[in-house]
Amino acid sequence: MEAGGIVEKAIREAYCFFVMLQSLGMKKTVPLVIGNWKLNPVTLVDASLLASAIARKQKTVAAPIVVIAPPFPYLAEVGKKIKKSAVILAAQDVYTEVIGPFTGEVSILQLKDLGAEYIIVGHSERRALGETDDLVCQKVQTVLKHQLTPVVCIGERARDEHGDFFTFIENQLRSLAEVLPAVAIKKIVIAYEPIWAIGTGKTATVEDVKEMQLFIETVLTKLYDRATAKMVPVLYGGSVKPDNAASLHKEGDMGGFLVGGASLKADDFAAIIKAVS
Repeated sequence: MEAGGIVEKAIREAYCFFVMLQSLGMKKTVPLVIGNWKLNPVTLVDASLLASAIARKQKTVAAPIVVIAPPFPYLAEVGKKIKKSAVILAAQDVYTEVIGPFTGEVSILQLKDLGAEYIIVGHSERRALGETDDLVCQKVQTVLKHQLTPVVCIGERARDEHGDFFTFIENQLRSLAEVLPAVAIKKIVIAYEPIWAIGTGKTATVEDVKEMQLFIETVLTKLYDRATAKMVPVLYGGSVKPDNAASLHKEGDMGGFLVGGASLKADDFAAIIKAVS
């Protein structure tokens, strides 16, 4: 077997091992860092260069698990650039149907064929375009049915002094619990992204993040049980940068990050990855 094939095999075996631990009911402690490129960059050349730079910095199989989600048109080329690295490919969205007359949509089978293993679902920017909790749940079910991992985004638009935003978060989690049994909820990743902190430069405080981590776990315990709640990784997203990643991870007690703008600079993304290593 060629050297590249050996490295790729080792990466996949390590990934499968982490998934196996999760399926056996053990708490997943390996951090996860996902870079969401959103509608960036504007050329395939720049996307290839960015993917290559990230791949060079993440050659070995080690914590955290590193994932990047480029725009749909770049998935194939980015997949090639990271193939011999420890970086895993993700997609930014998916449609509920797998084939048919659905102009402009992208199927889970197409994403799977391109090598995507994680699928971001229900990002606030998608919800702002009209995605409802019901549609998000349908997408989650589609991803799980095809044995990929959905990264389900939740988060409040604003905070209020009465704490009503907690009810908003709980309702988003309840919508998932209505369609996902315990065995399924353990296979998803939750990304808490306060909408007021996305792309604004504002960041939730360490105390805010820790409070929300505990709240999400409490709600999942109420909806399922404590052991199940412990099995669901919870990431934080919202103006994550190299200078705040370490404190947010350590003191906020999240399972990693969903990174936006900082994932578009290989050095910044590498610094965030290092902060949770």
